[in-house]
Amino acid sequence: MKKDYYEVLGVSKTASQDEIKSAFRKLAKKYHPDVSKEENAAEKFKECQEAYAILSDENKRKQYDQYGHAAFNNNGAGGYDFSGFDFSDIFSDLFGSNFGFNFGGNSNRKSRGRDRIIRVDLDFEEAVFGTKKTINLDAYGECDSCHGKGGFDEEVCSNCHGTGVVTAEQRTLFGSFMTKTTCPKCGGKGRSYKKTCSKCSGLGKVKVNKDIEVKVPAGVDTGNQQRIAGYGEYGNGGNGDLYLEYRVRKHELFERDGNDVYLELPLTITEAILGCKKEIPTLSGNVKLTIEAGSNTGDKLRLKGKGIEDVHSYRKGDMYVVLKVIMPNKLSRDQKKLFEQLSKTDLETKAFDRFNKYMKK
Repeated sequence: MKKDYYEVLGVSKTASQDEIKSAFRKLAKKYHPDVSKEENAAEKFKECQEAYAILSDENKRKQYDQYGHAAFNNNGAGGYDFSGFDFSDIFSDLFGSNFGFNFGGNSNRKSRGRDRIIRVDLDFEEAVFGTKKTINLDAYGECDSCHGKGGFDEEVCSNCHGTGVVTAEQRTLFGSFMTKTTCPKCGGKGRSYKKTCSKCSGLGKVKVNKDIEVKVPAGVDTGNQQRIAGYGEYGNGGNGDLYLEYRVRKHELFERDGNDVYLELPLTITEAILGCKKEIPTLSGNVKLTIEAGSNTGDKLRLKGKGIEDVHSYRKGDMYVVLKVIMPNKLSRDQKKLFEQLSKTDLETKAFDRFNKYMKK
Protein backbone atom coordinates (compact mmCIF):
# COMPACT_ATOMS: atom_id res chain seq x y z
CA MET A 1 0.00 0.00 0.00
CA LYS A 2 1.30 3.42 -0.94
CA LYS A 3 1.68 5.91 1.86
CA ASP A 4 -0.39 9.05 1.85
CA TYR A 5 1.59 11.79 0.03
CA TYR A 6 0.92 14.32 2.80
CA GLU A 7 2.16 11.77 5.34
CA VAL A 8 5.30 11.12 3.27
CA LEU A 9 6.24 14.82 3.35
CA GLY A 10 5.05 15.29 6.93
CA VAL A 11 2.64 18.13 6.14
CA SER A 12 -1.07 18.70 6.68
CA LYS A 13 -3.66 18.59 3.88
CA THR A 14 -4.03 22.35 4.18
CA ALA A 15 -0.28 22.99 3.80
CA SER A 16 0.78 25.87 1.57
CA GLN A 17 3.08 25.41 -1.42
CA ASP A 18 5.92 26.99 0.55
CA GLU A 19 5.42 24.48 3.37
CA ILE A 20 5.34 21.57 0.89
CA LYS A 21 8.51 22.77 -0.82
CA SER A 22 10.30 23.30 2.51
CA ALA A 23 9.33 19.81 3.69
CA PHE A 24 10.59 18.21 0.47
CA ARG A 25 13.88 20.12 0.66
CA LYS A 26 14.57 18.73 4.12
CA LEU A 27 13.71 15.16 3.14
CA ALA A 28 15.62 15.33 -0.15
CA LYS A 29 18.73 16.43 1.69
CA LYS A 30 18.22 13.64 4.23
CA TYR A 31 17.56 10.75 1.82
CA HIS A 32 19.41 11.61 -1.40
CA PRO A 33 21.23 8.33 -2.29
CA ASP A 34 24.52 10.13 -2.98
CA VAL A 35 24.77 11.65 0.48
CA SER A 36 22.49 9.65 2.80
CA LYS A 37 23.62 6.74 4.96
CA GLU A 38 20.05 5.97 6.04
CA GLU A 39 18.69 2.49 5.46
CA ASN A 40 16.50 2.30 2.32
CA ALA A 41 17.48 5.91 1.51
CA ALA A 42 16.98 5.45 -2.25
CA GLU A 43 13.47 4.08 -1.77
CA LYS A 44 12.52 6.86 0.63
CA PHE A 45 14.04 9.43 -1.72
CA LYS A 46 11.92 8.17 -4.61
CA GLU A 47 8.84 8.23 -2.37
CA CYS A 48 9.49 11.88 -1.46
CA GLN A 49 10.04 12.82 -5.10
CA GLU A 50 6.76 11.29 -6.15
CA ALA A 51 4.85 13.01 -3.34
CA TYR A 52 6.38 16.38 -4.15
CA ALA A 53 5.75 16.01 -7.89
CA ILE A 54 2.04 15.58 -7.17
CA LEU A 55 1.46 18.02 -4.33
CA SER A 56 3.50 20.85 -5.85
CA ASP A 57 1.22 20.87 -8.90
CA GLU A 58 -2.15 22.43 -8.03
CA ASN A 59 -4.11 20.44 -10.63
CA LYS A 60 -2.55 17.10 -9.71
CA ARG A 61 -3.01 17.92 -6.03
CA LYS A 62 -6.76 18.48 -6.59
CA GLN A 63 -6.97 15.14 -8.39
CA TYR A 64 -5.15 13.41 -5.57
CA ASP A 65 -7.31 15.07 -2.89
CA GLN A 66 -10.43 13.82 -4.72
CA TYR A 67 -9.41 10.33 -5.89
CA GLY A 68 -6.25 9.48 -3.96
CA HIS A 69 -3.59 7.29 -5.61
CA ALA A 70 -6.21 5.91 -7.98
CA ALA A 71 -6.06 9.17 -9.92
CA PHE A 72 -2.65 8.18 -11.32
CA ASN A 73 -2.84 4.38 -11.53
CA ASN A 74 -3.14 4.51 -15.31
CA ASN A 75 0.37 5.92 -15.56
CA GLY A 76 1.98 2.53 -14.93
CA ALA A 77 2.21 -0.21 -12.36
CA GLY A 78 4.21 1.99 -10.03
CA GLY A 79 1.64 4.79 -10.07
CA TYR A 80 2.49 8.35 -11.17
CA ASP A 81 5.51 8.61 -13.51
CA PHE A 82 7.57 11.61 -12.34
CA SER A 83 10.70 10.92 -14.40
CA GLY A 84 10.11 14.01 -16.51
CA PHE A 85 9.48 16.28 -13.54
CA ASP A 86 11.94 19.17 -13.15
CA PHE A 87 13.52 19.13 -9.66
CA SER A 88 16.28 21.57 -10.66
CA ASP A 89 15.31 24.43 -8.35
CA ILE A 90 15.42 22.07 -5.38
CA PHE A 91 18.60 20.12 -6.11
CA SER A 92 20.67 23.09 -7.23
CA ASP A 93 19.79 24.93 -4.03
CA LEU A 94 20.50 21.93 -1.84
CA PHE A 95 23.67 20.54 -3.35
CA GLY A 96 25.18 23.30 -5.49
CA SER A 97 25.84 23.43 -9.17
CA ASN A 98 28.59 20.79 -9.11
CA PHE A 99 26.57 18.07 -7.41
CA GLY A 100 25.78 14.85 -9.31
CA PHE A 101 22.20 15.86 -10.10
CA ASN A 102 23.08 19.24 -11.48
CA PHE A 103 20.46 21.24 -13.30
CA GLY A 104 22.55 24.38 -13.79
CA GLY A 105 21.72 27.09 -16.28
CA ASN A 106 23.80 28.80 -18.86
CA SER A 107 27.30 29.31 -17.48
CA ASN A 108 27.74 32.40 -19.63
CA ARG A 109 25.88 34.23 -16.87
CA LYS A 110 28.18 36.79 -15.30
CA SER A 111 29.16 36.21 -11.72
CA ARG A 112 30.64 38.54 -9.13
CA GLY A 113 34.10 37.81 -7.77
CA ARG A 114 34.62 36.44 -4.27
CA ASP A 115 35.18 38.69 -1.26
CA ARG A 116 38.60 38.94 0.40
CA ILE A 117 39.66 39.58 3.98
CA ILE A 118 42.87 41.21 5.23
CA ARG A 119 43.83 41.57 8.90
CA VAL A 120 45.18 44.98 9.91
CA ASP A 121 47.00 45.74 13.18
CA LEU A 122 46.27 49.06 14.92
CA ASP A 123 47.80 50.84 17.87
CA PHE A 124 45.41 51.58 20.72
CA GLU A 125 45.29 55.30 19.88
CA GLU A 126 44.70 54.60 16.17
CA ALA A 127 41.67 52.49 17.03
CA VAL A 128 40.30 55.02 19.53
CA PHE A 129 40.67 58.16 17.43
CA GLY A 130 40.59 56.75 13.91
CA THR A 131 43.38 57.00 11.39
CA LYS A 132 44.34 56.53 7.76
CA LYS A 133 46.05 53.36 6.62
CA THR A 134 47.78 52.53 3.37
CA ILE A 135 46.98 48.95 2.35
CA ASN A 136 49.15 47.20 -0.22
CA LEU A 137 47.40 44.45 -2.12
CA ASP A 138 47.37 42.49 -5.33
CA ALA A 139 44.19 43.46 -7.13
CA TYR A 140 42.78 41.69 -10.18
CA GLY A 141 41.08 43.59 -12.96
CA GLU A 142 39.76 42.98 -16.42
CA CYS A 143 42.44 42.53 -19.05
CA ASP A 144 42.37 45.64 -21.23
CA SER A 145 43.82 43.76 -24.18
CA CYS A 146 41.07 41.16 -24.62
CA HIS A 147 38.43 42.99 -22.51
CA GLY A 148 38.11 40.06 -20.14
CA LYS A 149 37.41 37.40 -22.77
CA GLY A 150 40.79 35.66 -22.64
CA GLY A 151 41.27 35.46 -26.37
CA PHE A 152 40.46 36.67 -29.87
CA ASP A 153 38.42 35.39 -32.84
CA GLU A 154 35.57 33.98 -30.79
CA GLU A 155 33.67 30.90 -31.94
CA VAL A 156 30.76 28.94 -30.49
CA CYS A 157 31.73 25.74 -28.71
CA SER A 158 30.86 22.78 -30.94
CA ASN A 159 30.32 20.47 -27.98
CA CYS A 160 27.68 22.42 -26.01
CA HIS A 161 26.54 24.75 -28.83
CA GLY A 162 27.17 27.82 -26.72
CA THR A 163 25.18 26.81 -23.63
CA GLY A 164 28.21 25.99 -21.46
CA VAL A 165 26.60 22.75 -20.26
CA VAL A 166 26.06 19.28 -21.63
CA THR A 167 22.94 17.23 -20.87
CA ALA A 168 22.71 13.50 -20.41
CA GLU A 169 19.93 11.15 -19.34
CA GLN A 170 20.73 8.86 -16.45
CA ARG A 171 18.47 5.81 -16.01
CA THR A 172 18.29 4.08 -12.65
CA LEU A 173 15.98 1.63 -10.90
CA PHE A 174 14.17 4.61 -9.45
CA GLY A 175 13.47 6.43 -12.69
CA SER A 176 15.25 8.59 -15.23
CA PHE A 177 17.13 11.73 -14.32
CA MET A 178 18.37 14.48 -16.59
CA THR A 179 21.83 15.60 -15.56
CA LYS A 180 23.58 18.75 -16.67
CA THR A 181 27.30 19.22 -16.22
CA THR A 182 29.83 21.85 -17.21
CA CYS A 183 31.03 21.41 -20.76
CA PRO A 184 34.53 19.87 -20.58
CA LYS A 185 35.61 21.41 -23.87
CA CYS A 186 34.99 25.11 -23.15
CA GLY A 187 34.98 24.96 -19.35
CA GLY A 188 31.42 26.26 -19.21
CA LYS A 189 32.04 29.44 -21.21
CA GLY A 190 30.04 28.31 -24.22
CA ARG A 191 32.67 29.68 -26.54
CA SER A 192 36.30 29.28 -27.43
CA TYR A 193 38.90 31.42 -29.13
CA LYS A 194 41.21 30.73 -32.01
CA LYS A 195 43.91 32.90 -30.43
CA THR A 196 44.69 33.09 -26.69
CA CYS A 197 45.42 36.52 -25.22
CA SER A 198 49.12 36.71 -24.41
CA LYS A 199 48.74 39.45 -21.83
CA CYS A 200 46.45 37.51 -19.47
CA SER A 201 47.27 33.98 -20.73
CA GLY A 202 43.61 33.34 -21.42
CA LEU A 203 42.39 34.20 -17.93
CA GLY A 204 40.68 37.43 -18.92
CA LYS A 205 42.13 39.17 -15.87
CA VAL A 206 45.47 40.66 -14.90
CA LYS A 207 47.04 41.18 -11.47
CA VAL A 208 48.19 44.63 -10.42
CA ASN A 209 49.98 45.49 -7.17
CA LYS A 210 48.65 48.75 -5.77
CA ASP A 211 48.31 50.83 -2.62
CA ILE A 212 44.92 52.01 -1.43
CA GLU A 213 44.33 54.53 1.35
CA VAL A 214 41.65 53.60 3.86
CA LYS A 215 40.04 55.81 6.48
CA VAL A 216 39.71 53.81 9.71
CA PRO A 217 36.74 55.14 11.73
CA ALA A 218 37.16 56.11 15.38
CA GLY A 219 36.14 53.48 17.92
CA VAL A 220 36.96 50.25 16.07
CA ASP A 221 37.92 47.28 18.21
CA THR A 222 39.54 43.90 17.73
CA GLY A 223 37.35 41.75 15.47
CA ASN A 224 35.56 44.68 13.81
CA GLN A 225 35.44 44.52 10.03
CA GLN A 226 35.32 47.35 7.51
CA ARG A 227 34.06 46.78 3.96
CA ILE A 228 35.93 48.31 1.03
CA ALA A 229 33.75 47.86 -2.04
CA GLY A 230 35.21 46.54 -5.27
CA TYR A 231 38.64 45.40 -4.07
CA GLY A 232 37.85 41.70 -3.77
CA GLU A 233 38.62 39.05 -6.33
CA TYR A 234 37.85 39.63 -9.98
CA GLY A 235 34.67 38.28 -11.60
CA ASN A 236 33.18 38.92 -15.02
CA GLY A 237 30.14 40.35 -13.21
CA GLY A 238 32.28 42.71 -11.14
CA ASN A 239 34.83 42.49 -8.37
CA GLY A 240 33.96 41.23 -4.93
CA ASP A 241 34.57 43.32 -1.83
CA LEU A 242 37.54 43.63 0.48
CA TYR A 243 37.03 43.32 4.24
CA LEU A 244 39.57 44.70 6.68
CA GLU A 245 39.51 42.92 10.04
CA TYR A 246 41.17 44.90 12.81
CA ARG A 247 43.38 43.73 15.68
CA VAL A 248 44.12 46.36 18.31
CA ARG A 249 47.36 46.26 20.30
CA LYS A 250 47.23 46.60 24.09
CA HIS A 251 48.00 49.94 25.75
CA GLU A 252 50.55 50.23 28.57
CA LEU A 253 48.08 52.04 30.86
CA PHE A 254 44.54 51.88 29.50
CA GLU A 255 42.45 48.73 29.31
CA ARG A 256 39.41 48.62 27.09
CA ASP A 257 36.07 46.95 27.81
CA GLY A 258 33.69 47.73 24.97
CA ASN A 259 33.53 51.51 24.87
CA ASP A 260 34.62 51.91 28.49
CA VAL A 261 38.24 52.48 29.52
CA TYR A 262 39.88 51.36 32.76
CA LEU A 263 42.96 52.91 34.37
CA GLU A 264 44.68 51.45 37.42
CA LEU A 265 45.94 54.32 39.61
CA PRO A 266 48.73 53.55 42.09
CA LEU A 267 48.55 55.36 45.48
CA THR A 268 50.94 55.53 48.38
CA ILE A 269 49.60 54.45 51.75
CA THR A 270 49.55 58.04 52.99
CA GLU A 271 47.68 59.25 49.86
CA ALA A 272 45.06 56.59 50.46
CA ILE A 273 44.73 57.34 54.20
CA LEU A 274 44.79 61.13 54.07
CA GLY A 275 43.28 61.68 50.63
CA CYS A 276 44.86 63.76 47.90
CA LYS A 277 44.53 65.24 44.44
CA LYS A 278 46.12 63.30 41.60
CA GLU A 279 46.70 64.33 38.00
CA ILE A 280 45.83 61.43 35.78
CA PRO A 281 45.85 60.79 32.02
CA THR A 282 42.63 60.32 30.03
CA LEU A 283 42.03 59.81 26.32
CA SER A 284 41.30 63.53 25.99
CA GLY A 285 44.16 64.86 28.11
CA ASN A 286 45.21 65.06 31.75
CA VAL A 287 42.68 65.87 34.50
CA LYS A 288 42.91 66.36 38.28
CA LEU A 289 41.12 63.75 40.33
CA THR A 290 40.21 64.04 44.01
CA ILE A 291 40.98 60.93 46.07
CA GLU A 292 38.90 60.76 49.23
CA ALA A 293 40.60 60.08 52.59
CA GLY A 294 40.39 56.44 53.62
CA SER A 295 40.37 55.06 50.07
CA ASN A 296 41.15 51.37 49.54
CA THR A 297 42.52 49.15 46.83
CA GLY A 298 39.72 48.27 44.39
CA ASP A 299 37.75 51.49 44.88
CA LYS A 300 36.44 52.63 41.52
CA LEU A 301 35.89 56.22 40.39
CA ARG A 302 33.82 56.97 37.26
CA LEU A 303 34.56 59.74 34.77
CA LYS A 304 31.45 60.03 32.62
CA GLY A 305 31.97 60.44 28.87
CA LYS A 306 35.74 59.96 29.07
CA GLY A 307 35.64 56.61 27.30
CA ILE A 308 35.70 55.63 23.63
CA GLU A 309 33.31 56.83 20.95
CA ASP A 310 31.03 54.07 19.66
CA VAL A 311 31.88 53.29 16.04
CA HIS A 312 28.17 53.20 15.10
CA SER A 313 26.23 55.50 17.44
CA TYR A 314 29.10 57.93 18.22
CA ARG A 315 28.14 57.90 21.90
CA LYS A 316 31.08 57.89 24.26
CA GLY A 317 31.66 55.34 26.97
CA ASP A 318 32.98 56.11 30.45
CA MET A 319 36.38 55.95 32.08
CA TYR A 320 36.87 54.08 35.34
CA VAL A 321 39.83 54.77 37.63
CA VAL A 322 40.58 51.76 39.84
CA LEU A 323 42.64 52.56 42.93
CA LYS A 324 45.54 50.38 44.00
CA VAL A 325 47.34 51.12 47.27
CA ILE A 326 51.03 50.23 46.92
CA MET A 327 52.88 49.17 50.08
CA PRO A 328 56.49 50.37 50.28
CA ASN A 329 59.18 47.70 49.95
CA LYS A 330 61.71 49.61 52.06
CA LEU A 331 61.38 52.32 54.70
CA SER A 332 63.93 54.90 55.81
CA ARG A 333 64.76 55.14 59.50
CA ASP A 334 62.52 58.21 59.94
CA GLN A 335 59.64 56.56 58.07
CA LYS A 336 59.93 53.45 60.22
CA LYS A 337 59.79 55.55 63.42
CA LEU A 338 56.66 57.30 62.19
CA PHE A 339 54.94 53.97 61.47
CA GLU A 340 55.96 52.64 64.86
CA GLN A 341 54.40 55.67 66.52
CA LEU A 342 51.30 55.21 64.37
CA SER A 343 51.03 51.54 65.33
CA LYS A 344 50.63 52.55 68.98
CA THR A 345 47.37 54.31 68.14
CA ASP A 346 44.04 52.63 67.49
CA LEU A 347 43.65 52.30 63.71
CA GLU A 348 40.99 49.61 63.77
CA THR A 349 37.62 50.28 62.11
CA LYS A 350 34.33 48.38 62.00
CA ALA A 351 35.86 46.12 59.34
CA PHE A 352 37.85 44.44 62.14
CA ASP A 353 34.83 43.79 64.39
CA ARG A 354 33.71 40.47 62.85
CA PHE A 355 37.24 39.07 62.87
CA ASN A 356 37.87 40.07 66.49
CA LYS A 357 34.50 38.71 67.58
CA TYR A 358 35.27 35.32 66.05
CA MET A 359 38.71 35.17 67.70
CA LYS A 360 37.14 35.67 71.16
CA LYS A 361 35.00 32.53 70.84
